Order: sequence, then structure tokens, then C-alpha cells
Amino acid sequence: MLEAIGLLVLTGVLWGCTNPFIRQGTKGLRDVTATTVQGQIWAEITFLLGNWKYVLPWLVNQTGSLSYLAALQRAPLSVVVPTANSLAFVCTALTGVAVGAEEPLDAKSIAGIVLIMLGTALCCFEDNS
Repeated sequence: MLEAIGLLVLTGVLWGCTNPFIRQGTKGLRDVTATTVQGQIWAEITFLLGNWKYVLPWLVNQTGSLSYLAALQRAPLSVVVPTANSLAFVCTALTGVAVGAEEPLDAKSIAGIVLIMLGTALCCFEDNS
């Protein structure tokens, strides 16, 4: 189970820490226009795949999906899903603040992060017992 917890932490970090960078990499996407629906889809895909500020964090994010799949093989679904998603949320909030993409955290946000971490630890501990 310890290996699964390590994979879940890795998943949460890879997913959460890349989210603010993916969001920054999509800036300018709304300015992409085409005359047809198919042309619009192609223009948006071309814009995103031609932008290293989007592609690089997206690829790192996908490695998080690989570690998520590995964790699913080692731990119950009832532990893997909430743990990975809650840790990703915490990492997204902390990374967003660190890179200046989000407002500084207030006391309620910090309390929420602490409660998420405690709940995640309880889920892992309960299943490990």
C-alpha cells in the first residue's frame, strides 16, 4: 500500500502542478477563428500543439495519468480516486499562488487545504488498517 500512496502523491503533484501552466499555455486560444466548424477545430488544435507552453505541461500531466493507472492497480478505487483528485486540487492551488496565476491564499483556503490533506490521510490510513 505504501507504493500506491507514493504513486498517488506523484499523480496529485503531476496533475496539480501542471494545471496552472496548462491554463497559461491556452492564452490566446479564444482569438483563434475560422469560418467553418471543422476549420475552427483544426485551428485550435494547431494552435495548442504548436505552443510549447501548452504541450510541455500537458505531456507532464499525462505522465501523472500513467502513475494514476499504476496506482489503480495497487489500491482500491475508493482510495485512489479521492486521494489523487484531492491532492491535485491542493497542488493546483499552491502552484497557482507560487507562479502568480492565482490570488494569495486566505485563511479559509489554507484551512480547506489542511482539511483536504487530513481527509486524504484518513482515507489512506483507514484502508491501510
